Amino acid sequence: MANAALVPQGRRVWAPLTVAEHLTLAARPGSWTVPKILDLLPRLAERRGQLAGQLSGGEQQMLAVARALLINPRLVLLDEPSDGLAPAIVDQIAEVVATMRGEGVAVLLVEQDLHLAFAVSDEIACMERGRIVHRVPTPEFRRDPETAHRLLGVT
Repeated sequence: MANAALVPQGRRVWAPLTVAEHLTLAARPGSWTVPKILDLLPRLAERRGQLAGQLSGGEQQMLAVARALLINPRLVLLDEPSDGLAPAIVDQIAEVVATMRGEGVAVLLVEQDLHLAFAVSDEIACMERGRIVHRVPTPEFRRDPETAHRLLGVT
């Protein structure tokens, strides 16, 4: 089992490889298998033979998440997974993150979409110039709009 996997901002898929090739190259022994991933992300199952560079942004994001899970990490770092995606795809990302957490995978999410962050996080940490300046359980953060406004410029 790998210690950590990264789902980078911008997806960074290998355009000339097919979805199936991505999955095969990423797969390591463990509980996350290609069939399990394809059950979780059925759109990838439909696109197995398609080149990654021809996928939509949302499909590429799902492929990046699938690759990360297939190395069977204990921790997945997600950097802006909602960046540029339609709300329906962001909802799918939230479901996948919830599934990861339910399977015992720790998730570190860097995200500007507060709805996604609130939906999947136990704790919120705000950074300023690379330093954590505020860290609290998500429900406490949500009950404190003054702090949210001060730190994030939102209410």
